[in-house]
Amino acid sequence: MRIVILDGLTTNPGDLSWEPLERLGSLTVFDRTPSAEVAARAADADAILTNKAIVGREQIAALPRLKYVGVLATGTNIVDGEAARERGIPVCNVPEYSTPNVVQATWALVLELTNRVGHHDRTVHEGRWAAGPDFCYWDGDLVELAGRTLGIVGHGRIGRGVAHVARAMGMRVLHHRRQSGGDPGWVDLDTLFRESDVVSLHCPLTPETKGLVDARRLGLMKPTAFLVNTARGPLVDEAALAAALNEGRIAGAALDVLSVEPPPASNPLLAARNCVITPHVAWATPDARRRLIDVAAANLAAFAAGRPQNVVNA
Repeated sequence: MRIVILDGLTTNPGDLSWEPLERLGSLTVFDRTPSAEVAARAADADAILTNKAIVGREQIAALPRLKYVGVLATGTNIVDGEAARERGIPVCNVPEYSTPNVVQATWALVLELTNRVGHHDRTVHEGRWAAGPDFCYWDGDLVELAGRTLGIVGHGRIGRGVAHVARAMGMRVLHHRRQSGGDPGWVDLDTLFRESDVVSLHCPLTPETKGLVDARRLGLMKPTAFLVNTARGPLVDEAALAAALNEGRIAGAALDVLSVEPPPASNPLLAARNCVITPHVAWATPDARRRLIDVAAANLAAFAAGRPQNVVNA
């Protein structure tokens, strides 16, 4: 079996091994692949794996030998699943590999907003403490989370993990998913945005959730509330969020994802007030990336054995 990884650099920049996939066939790994080069690079491939390289209808049509598409991620919006299904090609993802990391990163962002650790560290290294007259100082409000309300949009494994930590910190937890199922703490979206002191996004990007955080929902939030997004950038109307931050209508935001990655310099959030941004790293510990490779290999092995698993376009 000929296997082509279209954009392997972010998954494995050299600190891990591709050996689990090398065992399954002849493996070629490209660091990055523009859309226009997918067809040429994967022309002889039986199986392709992609993280963010787009495999759309056009690319699938240009690959007559293709039998399998693996996604080196959980989200699969970069692959045209319907076009693959029409050809009988399974699209398989890797669920759950990053759950502990994203939970951890979510709380790192929440704590940066509420304790401002990074900001205070920078001021100390700039000499402010050494030059100060007092034994301590702080910039802005430091926020105690105990007794406050966390609203979680999306109540899968990551959302539940974030909720577990919130309860350990003494927070009240509200959550929303498409169907309540009678779950304790379930509320409609408007209630969640209105009552929460921190809103954290953990839902998939779908046509229904694109732009979910728009000007109207931001207008429901408390002026002291924070927004955190470690899910998908297009869940948020970025111009509306930048306006809400700059006008002081919410207290701050922390984002690990943006609508276009890497962002153009014109993205309004890059200059917005009280906006913490990290470069889509919530998933990226070596432990998580090693799990990602192992499960991607297990998915391909299961397909080769006639028992495909983690199929998202069945």
